[in-house]
Amino acid sequence: MKSRGVSLAMLGLTLLLPHLVYGAESCPVDSGTTAWMLTSTALVLLMIPGLAMFYGGLVRSKNVLGTMMHSYVSMAIIGVLWVVCGYSLTFGQGIMGGFVGWNSDYFLLQGIDDVVKDGVPEYVLAMFQGKFAIITPALISGALAERVFFKGYCLFIVLWFLAVYCPLCHWIWAPDGWLFNIGAAGVIDLAGGLVIHVSAGISALVVAIYLGARRGYPKRLMQPNNLVMTMMGAGLLWVGWFGFNAGSTLQSGLDTARALTMTQVSASSGALTWMLIEAFFHRKSTALGFASGILAGLVVITPAAGVVQPLGAIILGALSSIVCYSALIAKTKLGYDDSLDCFGIHGVGSGLGVLLLSFFIRKSWMTDAAVSSSSGTWTSMDQLQIQLIGMGATIGLAAVATIVICFIVEKTVGFRLDEERELSGMDFSLHGERAYGLTDR
Repeated sequence: MKSRGVSLAMLGLTLLLPHLVYGAESCPVDSGTTAWMLTSTALVLLMIPGLAMFYGGLVRSKNVLGTMMHSYVSMAIIGVLWVVCGYSLTFGQGIMGGFVGWNSDYFLLQGIDDVVKDGVPEYVLAMFQGKFAIITPALISGALAERVFFKGYCLFIVLWFLAVYCPLCHWIWAPDGWLFNIGAAGVIDLAGGLVIHVSAGISALVVAIYLGARRGYPKRLMQPNNLVMTMMGAGLLWVGWFGFNAGSTLQSGLDTARALTMTQVSASSGALTWMLIEAFFHRKSTALGFASGILAGLVVITPAAGVVQPLGAIILGALSSIVCYSALIAKTKLGYDDSLDCFGIHGVGSGLGVLLLSFFIRKSWMTDAAVSSSSGTWTSMDQLQIQLIGMGATIGLAAVATIVICFIVEKTVGFRLDEERELSGMDFSLHGERAYGLTDR
């Protein structure tokens, strides 16, 4: 890793931007850190069924299983791809001008069987990172719900993983990634504000526009089939997010406690704010609104949990709910059908966090960054410029690649369902099943 005038360890970037190649040498296993990383890995995996329940409850009953399968199938497809080549493409040495990485030892994880890095078996680190890779394309399924071929969706997430997720992850989290090395301290993205939520949100918007609205939308009312399941999914996501953010410190120490605390504070602030917004405008607070507020608070703190303090987490959570609520109102006026609001919450909320975190960074972090800066100073505006560059690169890659991928999928295996299959529902027409054993109303 190249010298920046001060070690990355001194800056704390191995904690604040943790998704790195974790060092080359083997060392003794730290049982405490390893236990926490094993727990975090399980917590992040728990978010997949949580997402499946959250999305599954929001669609019509004829599409419940098909929608939930969109989340679950990512566990299988991306789970295998990650082992075969994904870990190498993201955390290997940069190739193709640094566009993506490659390390033959990471191919099929064949070279890490005996490797312990920073006190943790590299198998655990690889599996932890793999759960992030799994959930990211699954988020996009919220934008194309109720109207795509299952085979088309499967091909889409394969191509999207290879063309968007792996390169972007390498840029931001690999030690030789260009966004990791930009400025005094690189782009701040603790657990995937850009890598996961903004990339998925932008791609969701592109897919929604490319496919067009569901038949009957917006004239026909499309009610959620099971808000109880959606609320349970939101709860599982909240719990899993502690592994998502606090696990991303790759330790069991002070920064872990900071990230966990900010996650809780921001989620609570987001849920409370959304509840108050609905009470003010509609004289009632809804369960769906409360769940949306939880997510708004969680996505905004994802990039920022390692650098902000509780007051910043409260403000970010509240602002995220306000802005995401406005984005959902705007969606209705603009007419695009992001069915389950992947862009409106994940893209908008996390994008807000990526930028605004610059104004809430703790003083000790800014002091270390100033020491590393060639000018000897580092301000919030300096960091904001870096965050904007990261945002622009993420939006550009995700938007362009997604348009190309949509075209490829449509021209090969087919993407948008025909009218007959869409009206009969994905569950029966694509999977030969019905979620509740009933004819759809």
